[in-house]
Amino acid sequence: MFVYLDNSATTKQYDAVTDKMVVYMKEDFGNPSSLHKLGLTAEKAVKNARKNVAEAIGVRDDEIIFTSGGTEADNTALLGAASARKRRGKKIITSTIEHPAVLETASKLENLGFTVEYLDVDENGSVNPEALQEAMTEDTILISVMGVNNEVGTIEPVKEMVQIKDKYNKEHGTDILFHMDGVQSFGKLSHMINGIDMISVSGHKIHGPKGIGALYVRKGLMIEPYLIGGGQEKHMRSGTENVPAIAGFGQAAKLTDDNLECRIKNMSAARNYLMEGIKAEIKDIKINSVEKDSFVWDSGMCCPSVLNISFLGTRGEVLLHTLEQEEIYVSTGSACSSNKKGQSHVLKAMGLKDKEIEGAIRFSFSEFNTIEEMDYVLGHLKDAVARFRRLGSFR
Repeated sequence: MFVYLDNSATTKQYDAVTDKMVVYMKEDFGNPSSLHKLGLTAEKAVKNARKNVAEAIGVRDDEIIFTSGGTEADNTALLGAASARKRRGKKIITSTIEHPAVLETASKLENLGFTVEYLDVDENGSVNPEALQEAMTEDTILISVMGVNNEVGTIEPVKEMVQIKDKYNKEHGTDILFHMDGVQSFGKLSHMINGIDMISVSGHKIHGPKGIGALYVRKGLMIEPYLIGGGQEKHMRSGTENVPAIAGFGQAAKLTDDNLECRIKNMSAARNYLMEGIKAEIKDIKINSVEKDSFVWDSGMCCPSVLNISFLGTRGEVLLHTLEQEEIYVSTGSACSSNKKGQSHVLKAMGLKDKEIEGAIRFSFSEFNTIEEMDYVLGHLKDAVARFRRLGSFR
């Protein structure tokens, strides 16, 4: 049986998305900037996709900028806001568990003379909103915090932090912006937008194509473009539009947003069935994700798409490859960090011990996972953990 449980890394593309993309590769391949019929057809495809993505986020069409993915969206948000507001202040606030697309951009801004404060998290991977209250100064121009953590699934207290930011702005006459990396929450939780100035999303996390994403920028907010030269996307992202990918992203956004609650419930059912099975049948584990999940923005709970567990006395990478032999696909952490040496910065920030980090596996779910698949995973996982511990491979 084939079981794919690495959906936080990427998802299987919907067939309808592939079909849509093929049309714009083989037939309607025009450049949206061209004035002839093929160009107008491509332009219409981009317009329709923008509408679908905007509706799935819960914003206006003209607030969406298409990018090459979540990383470019994050880069654009941080670099663009910092450049546009450098005369207002030099301080940026983020957290220690952000995606490298945010952390490495923050580091770059430090090299350019900005000050970055990194908020710590608790043992559940949740930022303390009160820490944000203490960190804000009148020199602060931007806060960037992810909506859902990509390794453990914790729903961050974004609503509370936005309220704190708004109150501070009102009391101090500042205009601090709030950016949310929404790559892991988009299509996995209900809409949430009030008070957020910028949101990054990605196509391939919602059964769309790779290489396409979007940045929501609140209407009226001016940031500096990251890519310049052609004037596309209202001069906010130059370069000929990737029409097949944009059209596919729009199709995926529409399919994801339709009957969203039912899709999330399917993820939750698979996640919780597997978690309870592991708790019942495998000893010496540590559940790193918050056990209770939520379909809405309940701060401190877990997104239904993620379950992170440490199998003590094992090595996650060995378990991964053992399960792979049975056509079960999981991960040891974020795909974007897997090429880098060292331990998970998220689990380390949560205070896990070295051996707990080494034995960690991330299971991440889609709407297509079934209870039958979870029974198959549970059986092979139990055998793999027992075999590893029996052989004493862990040193």
